[in-house]
Amino acid sequence: MGDATDARYLEDFAVGDRFRTQSLTVTEDDIKAFGRDYDPQPFHLDAEAATVSFFGELVASGWQTAALTMRLMVDSRFMGATPLIGLGVESLIWPRPVRPGDALTATVEVLEIRPSRSIPTRGSMRTKVTTVNQDGDTVYQMTSTILVSRRVSA
Repeated sequence: MGDATDARYLEDFAVGDRFRTQSLTVTEDDIKAFGRDYDPQPFHLDAEAATVSFFGELVASGWQTAALTMRLMVDSRFMGATPLIGLGVESLIWPRPVRPGDALTATVEVLEIRPSRSIPTRGSMRTKVTTVNQDGDTVYQMTSTILVSRRVSA
């Protein structure tokens, strides 16, 4: 992930900042493997069985979409060498399913920045992460708070 010289601190961010990730494409094999290991429901495991499901086709688990979004965020290094440490999730939605062949891209938006009152070397950042497919359709959205170090000393 790099060294501390490219770390980003709370003071490096502003409300309204947006960071866009690269894209990744989800394959049928990816969907089936994740489904087999973590969410073994027919519409994640078998294209034929999925045709009679609620979705009518093979789709990725929402949890796979969340995991892929995390991967996109980490790979984008919008925090530099600073790790992404979640403090909590306020909301999480999957408005549309992810299908084989979808190319996903995420955008992280800074909603709020709060220095800690009790620990001067820490703060938090409330963010909204939106993941879209190649058509610009939102497939995942999460509002959460992450822990961020401050540049100021104790």
